[in-house]
Amino acid sequence: KQEAFHQLRSVEQLGYITTLEQRNDQGIRGLQFTIQSTLKDPKQVDSRVEEFLRLFESKLYEMKNDEFESKVNELIAVKLEKFKNLWEECDFYWAEISGGTFKFDRIKYEVSALRQLTQPELIKFFDEHIKVGSPKKKTLSVRVYGSSHTSEFTAERTETVGPGSIRIDDILSFKRSRPLYGCFTGGFNYMQSCRIRTSTTAAESDE
Repeated sequence: KQEAFHQLRSVEQLGYITTLEQRNDQGIRGLQFTIQSTLKDPKQVDSRVEEFLRLFESKLYEMKNDEFESKVNELIAVKLEKFKNLWEECDFYWAEISGGTFKFDRIKYEVSALRQLTQPELIKFFDEHIKVGSPKKKTLSVRVYGSSHTSEFTAERTETVGPGSIRIDDILSFKRSRPLYGCFTGGFNYMQSCRIRTSTTAAESDE
């Protein structure tokens, strides 16, 4: 996050809003870049994000072992910080409840995993899932064009997408065309079914 903010916000000054966050969609994890720019159109912003990943890739490969360990310890320290207020604590627990994971001691396990993490393992994960051009990598680009980039929007609409890419113009039709897969987490439907089974068991016990 620090590297992304420094390069894309401070150095390149793409836009005032420049963030890198971790996503968790029903157990599917990913990285999310959010950039609002008046200088570059969305297509150019996408290219700068990919260039940043290439830059970060070289830094990751060249990182010394003591620097790697220092960054891991910094992340562990952040995770072990106490909640600053009740709202932050509530947000953490509710994320586990709404996602159907119920792993309320997640921080303990994440810290344990971080203490065992090696630099080669991190590089391998990066190469498989984040590196530009990785066969396992999946990318969704949501592009919103402002009035200052109408010409770029018109030009992009007429361009042919490259191999391995799909332009989604109708999100509902696209969703209906995709196969369905089982959810990694239960979510609200799982909790509702648990309550139903619990109530049924309780009723049978009374009988």
